[in-house]
Amino acid sequence: MPIRPAAAQVPSGGIISEIRIEGTQRVEPETVRSYMQVQPGDPFDADKIDKSLKSLFATGLFADVRLRRDGNALIVSVVENPVINRISFEGNHKLSDETLNQELQLKPRTVYTRTKVQSDVKRILDLYRRNSRFAAQVEPKLIPLSQNRVDLVFEIDEGPTTGIRSINFVGNHLFTADRLREVIRTKESRWYRFFSSDDNYDPDRLTYDRELLRKFYLSEGYADFRVVSAVAELTPQRDGFLITFTIEEGERYKFGKIDVISAIKDVPAAQLKPLVTVHQGDWYNADQVDKTISALTDALGNRGYAFIEIDPRVKRDPQTHTIDVTFDVKEGPRVYVERIDITGNVRTLDKVIRREFRLVEGDAFNTSRLQRSEQRIKNLGFFKKVDITTNPGSAPDKTVIGVNVEEQSTGEFSVGVGFSTTDGVLGDISIRERNLLGTGQDLRIGTTIAQRTDQVDLSYTDPYWLERNLAAGFDLFLINQNNQQIAEFDQFTIGTTLRVGYQITEPLRQTLKYTVRRDTINNVASTASDFIKQEAGSRNTSAVGQVLLYDKRDNRLDPTAGYFAQLATDIAGLGGDVRYGRAVLSGGYYYPVAPGYVLSFNTEGGFIHGLDSTVNIEDRFFVGGDNLRGFKVGGIGPRDLSSNDALGGNIYYTGTLSLSYPLGLPEELGIGGRIFSDFGSLFDVNEPNPPAGAELEDTHFVRVSVGTGFSWKSPLGPIRLDFAVPVRREPFDKSQFFRVNFGTRF
Repeated sequence: MPIRPAAAQVPSGGIISEIRIEGTQRVEPETVRSYMQVQPGDPFDADKIDKSLKSLFATGLFADVRLRRDGNALIVSVVENPVINRISFEGNHKLSDETLNQELQLKPRTVYTRTKVQSDVKRILDLYRRNSRFAAQVEPKLIPLSQNRVDLVFEIDEGPTTGIRSINFVGNHLFTADRLREVIRTKESRWYRFFSSDDNYDPDRLTYDRELLRKFYLSEGYADFRVVSAVAELTPQRDGFLITFTIEEGERYKFGKIDVISAIKDVPAAQLKPLVTVHQGDWYNADQVDKTISALTDALGNRGYAFIEIDPRVKRDPQTHTIDVTFDVKEGPRVYVERIDITGNVRTLDKVIRREFRLVEGDAFNTSRLQRSEQRIKNLGFFKKVDITTNPGSAPDKTVIGVNVEEQSTGEFSVGVGFSTTDGVLGDISIRERNLLGTGQDLRIGTTIAQRTDQVDLSYTDPYWLERNLAAGFDLFLINQNNQQIAEFDQFTIGTTLRVGYQITEPLRQTLKYTVRRDTINNVASTASDFIKQEAGSRNTSAVGQVLLYDKRDNRLDPTAGYFAQLATDIAGLGGDVRYGRAVLSGGYYYPVAPGYVLSFNTEGGFIHGLDSTVNIEDRFFVGGDNLRGFKVGGIGPRDLSSNDALGGNIYYTGTLSLSYPLGLPEELGIGGRIFSDFGSLFDVNEPNPPAGAELEDTHFVRVSVGTGFSWKSPLGPIRLDFAVPVRREPFDKSQFFRVNFGTRF
């Protein structure tokens, strides 16, 4: 505890003839005198002398101060606080010295005081508690040095991370504790949560959990729900917290009368009522009320009304357990975009951000277009944070759109390792810059080395070529593929592709491309099919093509709703040795049948036709493996039984009906299951004059497989396991029960 000055015991009476200062080393005597409330010539006043004592202690310069009277002289005897020479930390491993130093008030070459040290100890403990180490202990130690200096050492025992021992609920009758634990963000400590901090105690997160519980119950119709208390108790060993939520669920309500009132002159309520997503008699759902407000806001935003205020007036009837909702749409002015201000972009050029906007200066304000603009800017991947605000402009009918971005690194150096049943063990190294010189251009060079495929590629894309909405670029590639397990030959390919793509509408995009490549069929085994032996050699291909994609999926990488359709066509023969026409049509539909359950159907089909000769083996389709599980790569389709080599086909189709579902494991593990059925066929090798001795099998017979699989979004990359068995096959098909794909980048 700091020393508190006692009242100075100096008898009154008489005049102070002098003030003598004793014990000073660094502090000038005149500095001490400046804090005195009395001076020579003043009478000995006990009250003023006492105030002088306290004033000197308050400076923090002295560890002890004593005042005494010697005749008519006032003696001030001081013991100076030492000066801190160095501050160090011992025992800290989780928090760096730099982090701890930022929290300290004391610094080297400042005066040591016990009060400031205790304050700094508290600051360090608070810092550890913010990092979920409530068992941390801090002991300050002084090492005396010459010239009244000291080294200050904070000895730290960080202790274990203070996790969550248990989460309990009191007052829940309608939902189990397990169900409510899924709703909140805080989780109980488990071994598999080593990559998450959600199982560490955080008071702010606990406040957020209260709101999550409230929103959950409101979405289920319990409008009277409230969290009575949320208490976190530290165990006596200080190694974990026991969290208890006390709740009152209340009664469940239904929607009563639903109405819309519009104060906007040109928009009557009758035009807005079809946008209401709630209906009388349904269970009350606060989320649906919010969705209705969003739908009404978007509809009015599309008509140019900004700053619309929609007030859902709620009237609760506890007797009938119904809630009447009236959506009061208040009138707002028609607003135009006056200006778009962009801040925070240090490296990225303004035009890179502006061209993603679906609004420009002078346009009528449109909420949905503004939201789409924000999403497009985020999709660039150039920014860690994107905040868009609307602010009043220079006139009531004008608004200023503010865009604040926080840039992040767009350069990538990645080293990848993985394994797939198709390619075996693989590794790749790539260097990529997604925002070249701040222009938004994408440059990548990479190489992949695998047991069955080696590849080197260089890719460049300018997303706004010639300052137009044209994504133009090129790809240079070199591929060496080992096909010995499929058809006893190797294939070496080198070439380039020029491409340009453009958005026709928001979901519809077309890409045009031109490809020149040289394919060499080599290393043909002596036991290979005569069909393949006659394919040996090199051929040049010059082909033009296009890809038309209509995409309404909610997520391209992991869709849970929506659909897509894609048509890709190519024509080869504008120079080169190869002439053919090819088309591939694919599509998919995704439907969420329940939370976590997604039913999907995907299909693909294609054909290739030689314009003046048969189609070469490097241009044919191969089916099996990832596009038809239960069969090996190239496991179905035309085959020479004399050598057992797959020959590929000119026509194919595949399809997959799949249901993905949760496994009941904690969501943060990222493990999901699926059941599926694949079907497909590959036929038409188009060999009018088969070699003598060949035993060609070519059938339209449809193959079908069923199976199950698991996916894990592991910290080291996605892992996919599939188990499938054919239930309809040809005798010469090659089956495969198990497939695995694993990959990661560092």
